[in-house]
Amino acid sequence: MLKSVGSKRRSLSALVALLLVGSALLSACGGSGGGQSAGAKPEGGKTGKLAGSEVRIGAIVPSSGPVAEWGKTNTAVLKMVEKRINDAGGIDGKPLRIIFFDSGAKPDQAANGVRKLASDDKVLAIAGPALSSEAEVAFPVANQQKIVVMSQNSSKPGVAAKNRPWAYRDTVDEAVFAAKTAPWFVKKFNVKKVAVVYDAKDAVGTSLGTKVLPGAFKNLGVTVVNENSPITFTTTDVDVTAQVTKLKSLEADAVIIGAFYNGSSTILREMKRQGVLIPAIGGSPFISSAILEAAPEIPIVSAATYFPGLDRARAKEFTDQATKAIKDAGNLPAGTEPNMFDANMDEIVNIFVEAILKSGVTNDPKNLEQDREKIRDYVANLKEFQGVGGRVGLNKDGDGDKEFYVVLGQNGKWAVVDTSK
Repeated sequence: MLKSVGSKRRSLSALVALLLVGSALLSACGGSGGGQSAGAKPEGGKTGKLAGSEVRIGAIVPSSGPVAEWGKTNTAVLKMVEKRINDAGGIDGKPLRIIFFDSGAKPDQAANGVRKLASDDKVLAIAGPALSSEAEVAFPVANQQKIVVMSQNSSKPGVAAKNRPWAYRDTVDEAVFAAKTAPWFVKKFNVKKVAVVYDAKDAVGTSLGTKVLPGAFKNLGVTVVNENSPITFTTTDVDVTAQVTKLKSLEADAVIIGAFYNGSSTILREMKRQGVLIPAIGGSPFISSAILEAAPEIPIVSAATYFPGLDRARAKEFTDQATKAIKDAGNLPAGTEPNMFDANMDEIVNIFVEAILKSGVTNDPKNLEQDREKIRDYVANLKEFQGVGGRVGLNKDGDGDKEFYVVLGQNGKWAVVDTSK
């Protein structure tokens, strides 16, 4: 590709300089639309600063259990990112190796994953775990192990804030989302009375259904008709006839659903069957292509930092590449699309790569503790990383400070109706 040693050296020097000023993460360098994804690709650049034969990053994903779709798409996207980086020459000339751990969406298993990846596999940092219920148990372990973990999904208010300084989330707090989604929803659908349905066994679903969204609606003067007796179910329930029959009897203008995409889909399908065609609002766990197919006639509203169809150059490029990676994985239904949490995984790995390149990490096993501290200090001050859907930073609580979009799902598509700006 390069025709002379001299030209090669000049090209490598230019690329290293670009990394140092934070602009090497451009798609023009042959990278993907994962925002700073191209920055994870030093195009074979090698400064000789990293020791060892490979750079290890851990990933905790729920590839089995109730949200296995998320874990499988996460895995396909992470393998895509790993290949993209290594095809471009690795990280400072060293190949990236992502070591996966399947949590099964179980909190104790996620905590075990942190221990294994930190102690046995000796990774520099960990992407995941996904769910807030997992993060509540695994984040304290990360503090004990002194290793940065960054969740791709968790959004229950306060989870990262309680686990400073090693736990982070590349997600926006659900209360921040609700402050934007609820006013738009109330105005659009002229909501005076809202009912609540939520997954009583999930941490973020319970938070959304008992605190975050009811509180946002009450602040807008909307009556929560079943505030004292909310309707509950679990994501694994197959039959929710009784719950939706109760919902129908409340004669609300709209419904809050606090649940993952799959449990929410079960509720929406039953609403359609019983003719309860009122608009629904949920949190970021709504975001999935699957939920759009459950009851296309029912308008659903959520917030997202990315979704397929987002009209931004990096997002479009990511969608194309991630859709192919998911299809090529061959373990998901035809037509499965990447979701917000896949985009977050792309961002997280590339944030870690940027931290490794810019913070003086050595990748020497003797310096593992110090290297992890350097990564922690770098991500703690992250402000202007260019992600898949827009700017990414991390606030003092360890949560994502990101551009996001209020999205309306109807007739099989998401559409932006408002933004965080």
